[in-house]
Amino acid sequence: MEILEYSFFQNALLGSLLASILCGMVGTYIVARRLVFISGGITHASFGGIGLGVYLGVNPVLTAMAFAVASAFGVEWMSRRGDVREDSAIAMFWTLGMSVGIICCFLSPGFMPDMPSFLFGNILTIGMPDLWLLAAVALVAGLVFVFFYRQILSVSFDSTFARSQGLPVSIIEYGMMALIALTIVSTLRLVGIVLAISLLTIPQMTANLFTFSMKRIILASMAIGWIDCLVGLAISYHWNVPSGASIIFVSILFYVLLKTIKWVAGKLLYKGC
Repeated sequence: MEILEYSFFQNALLGSLLASILCGMVGTYIVARRLVFISGGITHASFGGIGLGVYLGVNPVLTAMAFAVASAFGVEWMSRRGDVREDSAIAMFWTLGMSVGIICCFLSPGFMPDMPSFLFGNILTIGMPDLWLLAAVALVAGLVFVFFYRQILSVSFDSTFARSQGLPVSIIEYGMMALIALTIVSTLRLVGIVLAISLLTIPQMTANLFTFSMKRIILASMAIGWIDCLVGLAISYHWNVPSGASIIFVSILFYVLLKTIKWVAGKLLYKGC
């Protein structure tokens, strides 16, 4: 328990809680809309913004946010035109971001010690600026879901019907794409570019095993995500392994365990009937 006395571990606990709340909301929309591949593309495209920030000498998180939002809007715009397939647009921005990031990092003088934390994540190194960023994005996401929940729900499950009802589907979709991009960048310090998309999908998949209600999935995925983070942190501390990989590994094991339990329980009930 003495580890709780250290400020870096307290920051990690608070960061994991904020990230779980944020990803619980935004990740549920991603899973409902089947935007996992798009989100993965935005995640890797944000590396271009990190590289630009390093090269220009500004905060890489700010440039990563701008690059990620621009990439999200670019994918949405190109896929709507009809002359470019959605997966092709994702691949283009995915590779564009990675190439720009690599080129800028190589052109930048000196060495960037934080690069591994952006790629693979290290929740134990997050500071107050990272926590404030997570809190701000979580607050924005919370307000969006509170005031526009019905509209988001309608667009998530049937955008064609939502458009027929006069809802501003395009504005909602672009707004949610921007929110997805902000969420991804704000969680990079926790799990990194390589694993960020897992935090936005696996807890939601786990919650979806037991409920189909969007509200319940949001609340359950928040709790599941935080449990995954806490167990992953414990493993990271005791075995001295990267925290981001530990958190995602625990979340996958938790999903497999609960899915197996549900499958076994279903078989037993079927035999009992």
